[in-house]
Amino acid sequence: MRPRVLRGVEGIHIGAGCAIYDGAWLACEPGGGPLRIGDRTYLGHDVHLHAIDPVEIGSGVVLADGVFVASSDHHRTDRHRVVASGPIRIGDDVFVGQRAIILGGVTIGAGATIAAGAVVTRDVAAGEVVAGVPATPVSSGPRRGG
Repeated sequence: MRPRVLRGVEGIHIGAGCAIYDGAWLACEPGGGPLRIGDRTYLGHDVHLHAIDPVEIGSGVVLADGVFVASSDHHRTDRHRVVASGPIRIGDDVFVGQRAIILGGVTIGAGATIAAGAVVTRDVAAGEVVAGVPATPVSSGPRRGG
């Protein structure tokens, strides 16, 4: 098993005990980033991480298959040019469901859950559960008993 793309490796920092599955795409643009991945973080198949502005992924995070996280976008008049879209911070113990998208300028608090297929365009509070396009809260905090 190996990643599909590793670009800008000097700007990519991977913590201890991480799992990175087939098809992962990790890219840090020249002069950009860094892309930091905390300890014990899981990157599922075909996860795509792209950093122009800093991207920080905490420890114990799960990024399910096909998740896309990018602090980049394409320029509005020259679509071949890639531009920064704001830093991304994903806190510890966050779960990001299959094929979810996290766009630039977003902070996701510790313990949050991002539903499969969600498109995160705004900050997500710690412990919050979000779903939909664009992602909106469906609950907050852990469920208790019952």
